[in-house]
Amino acid sequence: MLRLFHTADWHLGHHLHGVSRQLEHQRFLDWLISELYSKQADALIVAGDIFDSANPSSAAQSQLYDFLVKAKTRLPNLNIVLIGGNHDSASRLDAPSPILNALGVTVVGGLAQGEQDTVAWERLLVPLTNAAGEITAWCGAMPFLRNADLPGNDEDGDPLISGVRTLYAELFAQLQQKAGNGESLILTGHCYMVNGALSELSERKILGGNQHALPVELFPDDIAYVALGHLHLPQKVGAHEHIRYSGSPIPLSFDETDYPHQVVQVDITTDQPIAINSIKIPRSVELLRIPNGRDFAALSEVLVQLENLNLDNDLPTEQHPLVELRIRLEKPEPGLRQQVEAVIANLPLRLLKISTAYLGSDKSLADVRSEERLEELQPLDVFQRCYQNKYDRPSPEELDVLFNELLENLQGAG
Repeated sequence: MLRLFHTADWHLGHHLHGVSRQLEHQRFLDWLISELYSKQADALIVAGDIFDSANPSSAAQSQLYDFLVKAKTRLPNLNIVLIGGNHDSASRLDAPSPILNALGVTVVGGLAQGEQDTVAWERLLVPLTNAAGEITAWCGAMPFLRNADLPGNDEDGDPLISGVRTLYAELFAQLQQKAGNGESLILTGHCYMVNGALSELSERKILGGNQHALPVELFPDDIAYVALGHLHLPQKVGAHEHIRYSGSPIPLSFDETDYPHQVVQVDITTDQPIAINSIKIPRSVELLRIPNGRDFAALSEVLVQLENLNLDNDLPTEQHPLVELRIRLEKPEPGLRQQVEAVIANLPLRLLKISTAYLGSDKSLADVRSEERLEELQPLDVFQRCYQNKYDRPSPEELDVLFNELLENLQGAG
């Protein structure tokens, strides 16, 4: 048997409205090492978006490398596979790979060219060994695919989807050649699959702005498990139990607080169905939205809910809950923040954001319009609004795709 842990979308170095998440990430990483040890895991796959940006801070990089050293010290035989995501710089992840390979850590930040301008497939073929040191599975470590990675072909249909399909087909063929003794086959991916549930505030649009959702037919039936990253909500793909997003380990926006975050334990045994177990990650810092959900409430109601919270006064400041207030107003309220802060001052809370929506006396609740912040807009959103303002019409889809391609190239060069 091979026991595999699947996680993704760590986003080390992430800040939420200016507040560092380093403590939450460290608590998660320490917990993960304990789980890997207690469950005697054979392999760990991190399916992309290791860092929150293409130029992570030194603290974020140190956090990753400290984790890898501690994990390999505690479990010397643990197979670790890291792939690049759309937030990562492929070259930055790949740079220390010779050292990490010597430690038993495989890093595939992006596709690399081999001889005769072909993909260096050997880098993506990772043997996974069990507790006895036997190769029981092969992992095809496919990273996030940027437009520049995709081959041209003469197939009908969408060229981006057909390019991704071509690369996965070749990777599968390479895996089959390696698995000569009946070892199980595993694939990774950092992508957006058809019908995937998004968290718009924290997941960047990829491959043409999510207009190119990938079909599940990319993955052959012979694959035992597909470890995906990019979507922060844990989910299987369609009815396929063995094709999964693990989700992010911590909520990366207030929209992501209402579901448990997890890692996925996968037990793979030859000639038997795989066994999948979701392991809930303890939350070290609570994120509170008042009122809960996407609704807004009157200021008086919000203040009452604040004062009625059941809070732990003994928590250290760095573990005080992070709060977003969503307040409905009929007109601008100049003293709004002062009223809120007067209540917050007596509570073990950290106020991150006050969202306001205005409701005129002659409007219904359906007419409420919330304010937006630039930090909550994706680059494509800003581009589309600038185009709309300048030309008084929506930007063409072809131009949106070119903008995304330019953005991906810039991020990948970081």
